[in-house]
Amino acid sequence: MEFNTSLIGQVITFALLVWFTMKIVWPPLTGMMEKRAQRIAEGLSAADRAKQDLANAEKASAEKLREAKQHASELIAQAEKRANQIIDEAKDKAKVESERLLAGAQAEITQQVEQAKGVLRQQVANLALEGATKILKQEVDAGKHAVLLESIKAEL
Repeated sequence: MEFNTSLIGQVITFALLVWFTMKIVWPPLTGMMEKRAQRIAEGLSAADRAKQDLANAEKASAEKLREAKQHASELIAQAEKRANQIIDEAKDKAKVESERLLAGAQAEITQQVEQAKGVLRQQVANLALEGATKILKQEVDAGKHAVLLESIKAEL
């Protein structure tokens, strides 16, 4: 193989091209590739963090939901308990009121019965007096008959 000047020129030109590429072109390209690799790594890291944050948020939301359901069930239980208490109180008040009304009605009935008995006694006494007056028209002793009529009235 012959070494001629054109081959030496091509080797020098190639060496200059390699040197120029390594000094001027290659550093920005490697810098851009490193930055790109760094951005990709950061993106992957951010995606992993986002997945972890999402998993944590799902756990937290599930816990909050469980707590909210538990709180809601406690509130419902308290409301039902209070409703039962109100119903029991209303029943007790209604029972007391009905007993009061019943006692009042019984007292009123007793009073009316006593009044009716008194009226009937008076009417019987008046009827007895009229009957006795008619029977005894011939013999009249007011004092004697008054005592007798009072004793009859008391017996009735």
